[in-house]
Amino acid sequence: MDFDLFDFQKKFSTERRCHDFLFKQRWPDGFVCPKCQHRHYSFVSTRKLYQCKNCKYQVSVIAGTIFHKSRKPLKKWFWMIFLITRSKTGQSIRHLQGLLQIGCYKTAWTMAHKIHKAMQERDTRYKLGGIMEMDDAYFGERTVTGKRGRGAGGKSSVIVAIGTRINKENKIKPSFLKLEVTENIKKQSVQDFVERNISDDSHIKTDKFKSYHWLNNGVFEHEPIRIYNPKETLNHLPWVHIMIGNIKGIIKGVHHGVSSKHLSRFLCEYCYRFNRRFVENDMFINLIRACANTQTITFAELRT
Repeated sequence: MDFDLFDFQKKFSTERRCHDFLFKQRWPDGFVCPKCQHRHYSFVSTRKLYQCKNCKYQVSVIAGTIFHKSRKPLKKWFWMIFLITRSKTGQSIRHLQGLLQIGCYKTAWTMAHKIHKAMQERDTRYKLGGIMEMDDAYFGERTVTGKRGRGAGGKSSVIVAIGTRINKENKIKPSFLKLEVTENIKKQSVQDFVERNISDDSHIKTDKFKSYHWLNNGVFEHEPIRIYNPKETLNHLPWVHIMIGNIKGIIKGVHHGVSSKHLSRFLCEYCYRFNRRFVENDMFINLIRACANTQTITFAELRT
């Protein structure tokens, strides 16, 4: 379902339209009571609640979703999701706050990170497979300076894996991407990442860093590449390093830095958009569905 700016504005011009649309995404085959699974209900218009005719359980359309207990209109939530999915490089939260006239930055920040949670949970359902490149990267906050690459102090370590494919012109192009913040780049951290995110029998290209040696275990086809000069990395593992460069550029240019505590959610936003770049027109509605089927998270939980 493709929306341009004017279509979107017209379709979701009122709170009622947003409410009805969310109802259809949450219960596509009609209302189902969360408690007893009964399908018949009445609508309590004064409280905007659906009451099951069997067990009398009352539920709102936003209960049990990312929007649960939110005091902000669904209209502003929908606009934020639309703007996030429509931007190639994402939107800074400060910019979203201004566009949507959200008075408190804390509120805009919480809304954005709740949407990130829905993105993150949706992408954990999928694994990479086939031929891919994998490497590690290091992301520092704006105030962090010093050594680059492995061994850099005060920076967050991130494992990056990207699938590759041969297109019609016989050129190698990227397919799908996985990014994950890890405590370190030791063997166990790498192994945990691979087991969660990469299918068995995949062909994995890496450099010869010792933490990747275990990939020669017969489960994967490992292709370790000796890289003598760091400047030659793009010749051997091009796409993984293009992704790293793009992400760092976006964090610096759009978000003006991201704290290590919240880096994983910004990375998942980039990953979510990149992996759906071929179905861009469906991205908004798919993310609304993800938000409708993801439990919310509180501000206190986001801050921990």
